[in-house]
This record gives sequence, structure tokens and C-alpha cells, in this order.
Amino acid sequence: MTVSTAAQKTCRLVTLGCKVNQYETQLVLETLEQNGFREAAEDEPADLCVVNTCTVTNNGDSRSRQVIRQLARQNPGTRTLVMGCYATRDPQAVSTLPSVFEVVTNKRELPDILARHGIHDMPTGISRFEGRKRAYVKVQDGCILKCTYCIIPQVRPGLRSRSPDDIEDEVRRLIDNGHQEIILTGIHVGHFGVDTTRGRSGLPPFRLWNLFRRLDKIPGNWRMRLSSIEANEIDADFIAAAADCEHLCPQFHPALQSGSNTVLQRMRRRYTVERFLDTIEQMRSRLVNPAFTTDVIVGFPGETDAEFEETLDACRQARFMKIHIFPYSVRRGTPAASFPDQIHGTVRESRMQILERLERELAREYYATLVGTDVDVMVEGTLEHRPGWVQGTDRRYVPVEIPGEPVDVGRMIRGRGVRAVNHCLEAEREAMTK
Repeated sequence: MTVSTAAQKTCRLVTLGCKVNQYETQLVLETLEQNGFREAAEDEPADLCVVNTCTVTNNGDSRSRQVIRQLARQNPGTRTLVMGCYATRDPQAVSTLPSVFEVVTNKRELPDILARHGIHDMPTGISRFEGRKRAYVKVQDGCILKCTYCIIPQVRPGLRSRSPDDIEDEVRRLIDNGHQEIILTGIHVGHFGVDTTRGRSGLPPFRLWNLFRRLDKIPGNWRMRLSSIEANEIDADFIAAAADCEHLCPQFHPALQSGSNTVLQRMRRRYTVERFLDTIEQMRSRLVNPAFTTDVIVGFPGETDAEFEETLDACRQARFMKIHIFPYSVRRGTPAASFPDQIHGTVRESRMQILERLERELAREYYATLVGTDVDVMVEGTLEHRPGWVQGTDRRYVPVEIPGEPVDVGRMIRGRGVRAVNHCLEAEREAMTK
């Protein structure tokens, strides 16, 4: 795989899964580019393919295998490097797939693995996020929790926080290169800084809220957003910083997973429903109409009708703006895989449909709170069915439709909410900032 000076090598990269994977793929792309590669055109075969896999569900595993096989068929003679959580969990199965020549079981070893094949000098961060105005910035890796349903701590063990200096330099580069929204992400974002200051005398703690206070000092017309955060990691310091930071979006994603205390105990989560709801109310008391989104797992082993009703009630009390709904997926190697009373698929599907209806109801109720208020919309695309209108998201991550033209895509538009409908907030256009 040594880079030829006679002809530029081509590459094709495919990402499955989370924001962290998307960030890591971008880092690999920029590494390849500075070593003489370029991305292959759509109808052009690639010399090298890179697949960043996911294993959070069974579907992630099967989709990863499917993509690897498709790339081998569509790129005759290619060599495929496979990385990511599925590669870590089952490297033997991955190694037997067509065209696979290298399986990365530990992403921290990726620079050394690439160097063995003539790809050197992996950068410490990215400078752009391909095809997007919104950019993800990975601030930490690893998870040390022991939730009974989750395989991720086994494939991304330990904690590893990035240097605040490297993070700030990266954010400044991305803003300078036109990215107006920066999303701080990681495998367990709330544990940022725990590994670098815990147990080290003389070093003051530098945690997530310290980080976004520091980044908030970067000038310019940009905004910062947090990815998922554990509710019990939202303390008084976090809330005070969130209220103070000008660039931080008032939208937060504490993962509920279940609204039943008995299910949370079986999941080995670290909070009660009462504590979760109290944390949300504390944030509402300090911030202006913050939006809360969440994750909920439906059909966890042993989930009774009454426990599911408790989840519905908790979602109503939390007044979530969006709920990411996941059917429970058995993950071999996790404690929950051997729990009794696995829920039948038809029951899971029925409960998901009920929760989806509630989510739509809660979303529209939240959208209605923004009618008559100013919204700053990051325009993400045009509306084919509605000429002269564009779509995007505001600071609270609410989907907004607003008058606009193709030239507005990638820009911030100032508007005012005029009507809440089932799928979005409709807004009238007031002004635009570049």
C-alpha cells in the first residue's frame, strides 16, 4: 500500500454508526490525503477502501459485513482496511471477508498500523468535515460503565481524554474553514477529563463544563452543541456554565433509556427516574426554554406492561423534544443477553409504535413554545416539494422550514416561528447573517 509517486492512489471511505466513528473516518481521510491519496470519484474504482464499522446492535454487525462485500464487488482489486467496534469485537469473522487485508482491533494502534503500510504522520486533529457545515469534534474515547445491555465498554475500554489545547486548536481550525456548528462528542462525553486529573495531586480538575467554558471564548458567529450526556453528570457547575456560555446551544441529550426504576436497576444504570427528572427541572430553572432529547430502549428483558407505562409517563413529565427509540437488541457477551423473559418482537414493535406517537405529540408541543420567538436556523437543504423554502435546525435542534433559496444552504438564517406542525416549526424570514 505504499504511495506511488507516478500516479495518485485513490481511496473510498465508508462509515457506519456514531458521531465518533464519523470523526475518526475524517481523521483517516485527512491522513491519507497528506500521504498522496485522493477520494475516488463515484464511478471510479478505489485502490484502498476503509470501512469504519459499528456493533451497537445486530443490524450494525450485518450492515458492516454487507458494506465490505459491496466494496469488494464494486472495486475490483481493492484492498480493504476495516476498523471500528465490530472489527474489534469479531476480528476473525471480519478477516475472512473479501478484499480485507487489515483489521484494526484497537484504534489507538491505527497510526502504527498505517505506518507499516507507508502511511505516516497522522494529524492530531481534523481541519474540515467533509460535505458539512456542522462538524463533530471527538473530545474523549472509552467507557468504564457496566450497563447490562451494552457491548461498547468491551470494544472501547478505559478512558482517554484529548488535550484541551488540541481540542481548542481543532475547533478554531474548523471555524476558520467555515464550520458554523461544532458538536462535542465522545463515547462517554461526561467523563471527559476524569482520566487526566483523577488521583493526581496538584492538578485542578478540568472537566467537560471547563472545556465548553474555554471554547466559548473563541469569537465568531458559530455555535457549540453537546452530544449525549449522563443526567447524573449534570451538576451545579455544569448548569452554571451552560447558562453562561454564549455559543453553547440550549439543547441537551441526557439518555433516559427507561422510565421505570426497576428496569433501570436491571440495566445497571446509575440514577433513578426521580433524580433524572429533577436534573431536567434544575436546568429549566436556569436556562431559557432548553430542549431535551433522549434515548429510550423498548422491550428490555422482563419489561412489563406496567414498566412500559412508567416509561411513557416519565417521557411526558420530561417533555422531551425528541426521543430516539431503540428496540432492545441482544448483544452476545453482555449480561442482559442471558436474562430471562426476553420480550417477543411483536410486543417490542407495538410498544415502539406507542412511544413514537407520544414522541410526535411531545415534539409538536415543544415546537409550539417557539412560535413568536426568534430562531437562528442553520440551513441544511432545499425542499423539493416546496419551492422557495429551505429546511434546517435552530439552536435547540428543532427542525425548521423557512423561506429561502439554494444559495442559503450552509448559512445561518434569522427567522421568527409562526406555526408548529407535526414535523417541524415553520418560520418567517427576518434577516440573515453570513
